[in-house]
Amino acid sequence: MTIRVLLADDQALLRSAFRVLVDSESDMEVVGEASDGAEAVRLARDERADVVLMDIRMPGTDGLAATRLISADPGLAHVRVVMLTTFEVDEYVVQSLRAGASGFLGKGSEPDELLNAIRIAAGGEALLSPAATKGLIAKFLAQGDGDDDDRDPGRAERLEALTVREREVLVQVAGGHSNDEIAERLTVSPLTVKTHVNRAMAKLGARDRAQLVVIAYESGLVRPRVE
Repeated sequence: MTIRVLLADDQALLRSAFRVLVDSESDMEVVGEASDGAEAVRLARDERADVVLMDIRMPGTDGLAATRLISADPGLAHVRVVMLTTFEVDEYVVQSLRAGASGFLGKGSEPDELLNAIRIAAGGEALLSPAATKGLIAKFLAQGDGDDDDRDPGRAERLEALTVREREVLVQVAGGHSNDEIAERLTVSPLTVKTHVNRAMAKLGARDRAQLVVIAYESGLVRPRVE
């Protein structure tokens, strides 16, 4: 199956470079280009995009607002957003994940990293690039990003719906571990882990694993390390 990719960035030159790279792969194609967030939301719907490479900072409707609109639209539930940042230590990164992004990647990443990011997001996995570690997310969640309205005070209570094993798996997911790694740590099969992850997402209303990471920290299930 071909992955349908939408490019959203206000820099035409950068979009052109991404288009050449993406279209060179046999399992993906660029189905549209947007210069602002509003256009990105419209094209995501019209072109049936699977993955949107979304710049955080754009004029008019920025990437953060556009991601919120995509996440809130039931008709776009299948769309995965990968945020592109110039600097990965960015206060908007956590807000992006809360808004529904599957992860983020620096614009200076290697071509193979970008292509791999598209495939990971299309597969429903969380994308946290090597430089953007879980420690960075934990730091911003611990300090707060100045937008407390994004916080859901009921998340801690919602964790009560999880089984003991689902909580254990959620802790491992928040630690950045893959299904295979979690399976080895908990001495279960990868399929069992996948089942627990899917059930946790359903119970917590998470779109993907990236959302689970944020929920795990915001609910207090996982505590940020103090460096």
